[in-house]
Amino acid sequence: MEKGNLLFPVFLRLEQLNLLIVGGGYVGWEKLGMMFRHADNANVTLVAPEIRPEIRNLAKEYPNNIQLIEREFQEADLQGKDVVLIATCIHDLNKEVHALAKQHGILTNVADTPELCDFYLSSVVKKGDLKIAISSNGKSPTLTKRIREMLEDVLPDNISTLLDKLKDIRNHLKGDFEYKVQKLDEITSVMKEKQENK
Repeated sequence: MEKGNLLFPVFLRLEQLNLLIVGGGYVGWEKLGMMFRHADNANVTLVAPEIRPEIRNLAKEYPNNIQLIEREFQEADLQGKDVVLIATCIHDLNKEVHALAKQHGILTNVADTPELCDFYLSSVVKKGDLKIAISSNGKSPTLTKRIREMLEDVLPDNISTLLDKLKDIRNHLKGDFEYKVQKLDEITSVMKEKQENK
């Protein structure tokens, strides 16, 4: 069996988690913006001595979801947090925050430092209710971005209609889980056949 990328993909329900972003510069803005493009019900605290205007504007759009703290990071900021995104340009500070977060048992992502990450943020294709996460195992975010753009062009905008119909079919099928999976496989196999016949 080929080893390759050993990351386990998951989709987090951010409304059930408390997130901390350390860093109010471009990278912090990028992480916060990406989060709210995909989960506008997230609960995020961002702490930094300086905070970009774009971050402040986003916080105004989501006043119940984003808390800004304009000061240096303190260990107490980790209290009650489930996930920390470390996004400063100060390598020693990133390492310090990472070490403290690990002591508190908190999952961390450190921008541009794969060896300190418990998880990587993926490039995400979103079409209605369909989301596809793409990972290059931290090797090339640029390639994953291009693949995302390609999939966004190929996937139809009305794919949510198909998802709704498949859900209705699943809900009306009689039988156990295995039977339902088999029937849905039969119904959707036409998609693969069409691709193979091109």
